[in-house]
Amino acid sequence: QVQLTESGGGLVQPGGSLRLSCQASGRAFNNFPMGWFRQAPGKEREFVAVISRLSDITDYADSVKGRFTISRDNAKDTLYLQMNSLKPEDTAVYYCAAASNRGLLVPSKADQYNYWGQGTQVTVSS
Repeated sequence: QVQLTESGGGLVQPGGSLRLSCQASGRAFNNFPMGWFRQAPGKEREFVAVISRLSDITDYADSVKGRFTISRDNAKDTLYLQMNSLKPEDTAVYYCAAASNRGLLVPSKADQYNYWGQGTQVTVSS
């Protein structure tokens, strides 16, 4: 089992920045590709970003490319999402997730992930 806890969400003005963190506990963190997803009210959960086990591969949704950066510190069992130039359409609950299938380098579908955090709210509004 892996337990995931997100933090760092909040209210920010358009154009601002936030850094989300996801603390993992349980099984070895560096065994898992890690991803960020988000879900806005009335919408399905969508992929945001993913990072491979050793940080050598990353991938992003087109809507966040150039604005968001995913990273991880395996020594601290922590995943990060740096979000810059935030827009109102980035408003959502953000979830971190871990994928236990070692055959997947950078999974981008929600059903490829086995473990999920409880989510942290990000609101972009003036």
